[in-house]
Amino acid sequence: MSSERRLVVASGNPGKCREIARILTGFEILSLADFAPIDFPEEGADYAENARVKAAVAARSTGWPSVADDSGLEVEALEGRPGAYSARYGGPGLDDRGRLEKLLEELAGVPAPRRARFYCVAACAWPDGASEVADGFCEGVILDAPRGTSGFGYDPIFQPNGFDRAMAELDRTEKDGLSHRGRAFGALEPLIEQRIRSAR
Repeated sequence: MSSERRLVVASGNPGKCREIARILTGFEILSLADFAPIDFPEEGADYAENARVKAAVAARSTGWPSVADDSGLEVEALEGRPGAYSARYGGPGLDDRGRLEKLLEELAGVPAPRRARFYCVAACAWPDGASEVADGFCEGVILDAPRGTSGFGYDPIFQPNGFDRAMAELDRTEKDGLSHRGRAFGALEPLIEQRIRSAR
């Protein structure tokens, strides 16, 4: 594959890297594991800024166009929490399962439907400083208990609208077609293609 179609995924999350590689099938995807360690700035509450900064830092550090995303689970009954802090919800001592259980504890007693959405902003940055962003979301509800073994993060307790299964019970094709990340990177892809064509 041509080097112009090479992208670095600015994430250390292997599940996220695999998803992005499945979505951006027309590109050669490199992970951060292929490069020297990179220090990223602390993330804040702005999805777009977080994604853009991560992509820009990776692009400058590796010398290759880099993609990143920032995403979160926004729960209506919790006034949008955990939101952009979803990956750090409950503090640094919790893993995916611990964060999921903490969320269910907070929602104890909240009647169904417990509406929520996954939201994602995807960014691509080039070593020259240019960047593009796109977003996507997936509406659904929070289940009473985890279900399924696919996916990662909050997927086992999130049921997308129109489905009777948790996100973690969907196969990869189903998930990529409706997920917040699938939609965000699906919208970002033509912007990357446009940049490649204009650079020729």
